[in-house]
Amino acid sequence: MTIKIPDKANQILKTLHEAGYEAYVVGGCVRDSILGREPGDWDITTSARPEEVKALFTRTIDTGIAHGTVTVMMDKEGFEVTTYRIDGEYEDGRHPKDVTFTASLIEDLKRRDFTINAMAYSYEEGLVDEFDGLLDIEKKVIRCVGDPKERFTEDALRMMRAVRFAAQLGYGIEENTSLAIKELADTLNRISAERIQVELIKLITSDNPGEVRRLYELGITGVIMPEFDVCMETAQNNPHHVYTVGEHIIRSVEYVKSDKALRLTMLFHDIEKPSCRVTDDEGVDHFHGHAEKGAVTAVNILKRLKFDRNTMDVVEKLIRYHDYRFPAEKKSVRKAISKVGEELFLPLLFVKEADTLAQSEYKRKEKLAWIEKVRELYDEIKKNNECLSLKDLAVNGSDLMKEGIPAGKELGDVLKEMLSDVLEYPEHNTKAYLLDTDHLATYRKSLDN
Repeated sequence: MTIKIPDKANQILKTLHEAGYEAYVVGGCVRDSILGREPGDWDITTSARPEEVKALFTRTIDTGIAHGTVTVMMDKEGFEVTTYRIDGEYEDGRHPKDVTFTASLIEDLKRRDFTINAMAYSYEEGLVDEFDGLLDIEKKVIRCVGDPKERFTEDALRMMRAVRFAAQLGYGIEENTSLAIKELADTLNRISAERIQVELIKLITSDNPGEVRRLYELGITGVIMPEFDVCMETAQNNPHHVYTVGEHIIRSVEYVKSDKALRLTMLFHDIEKPSCRVTDDEGVDHFHGHAEKGAVTAVNILKRLKFDRNTMDVVEKLIRYHDYRFPAEKKSVRKAISKVGEELFLPLLFVKEADTLAQSEYKRKEKLAWIEKVRELYDEIKKNNECLSLKDLAVNGSDLMKEGIPAGKELGDVLKEMLSDVLEYPEHNTKAYLLDTDHLATYRKSLDN
């Protein structure tokens, strides 16, 4: 087997070899190369100690020198070069307390998480695959190197990484590895929210976001977002649904395109259905108010997972309006765009479509036809440059002040009245019409009603 190593990475290997040291590309770059994927990074492992690496290269950065890692700069590109090591005790569920450098590549590979990530390669030696990572690639399985309990005790985040890799690669998880996750899932509470967030996003934006179901089955969601577990256990006795709330959520995540905000929206869009569930006298479940309440809960979960404000704002708004209904006619669509915001209106339609496809077939054709009609009307409205917001009005605050309306609340209210009129009658959006004495008087008078 031959792996094409980039010239800069190969130059580092050659420099180390010529100095008498062992050196290999290792980990994810080897795995991805075997899979025919483009590696994001080319990491290098070597028998050279950090100070020996630094002596061989002109530009280096001490990125993790205490743990044996030096970043070697080749032009403007950095390559992490790490000395073969044996990790000491992991006291915080993340970092080894100390490391011991070793002369053995195999000892170094033993400390890695999964067999598919524990392969090394150099042109001189070829593929080093002590733990049958290549076989696991052929079997399409995620399996820990050595004892899975030890690997997960060292770093609990590896449990989420197992599911994430399964999602990204379309693999299964080996039985003993799964059993260890179930046993140790609670230890994820020792992992920082930021690290959990990264793994969650990689999972749900993968080609197999339905692997969220595996997070639940292995007990991981019970630790990182227990609200989801309640959804998995909540039935929906309603003609519009055939799945539990949680299963509907998972399928909706699968139906929406791979975008972080959209998939987070689907993951949490029905998160408060369990608390809003009411069963009528005929045994039909209703979930009134779940969208508004769910938007608040979603933001709280995202805060807990340390998401950025922009992501929280987008997800909050999409969830709040995901059940918003209006007639498929131009004036109603204009008003809806103005209400939701032009930048989020098309994403909202993606959300509604995914939500519909994850429901029962009851009235599905009508629901999808409505979404398509709304999209067509949106395109017409945009093509005609129809007014959708205050910035699109033919007049502004300065124009109103020239007409004797003082700056302040009244001015803002008059502009809103004008916008309301123009959303109903787009032909009214001219300066002549809006500033006409009679029309202006009407707008101001309406404020008193």
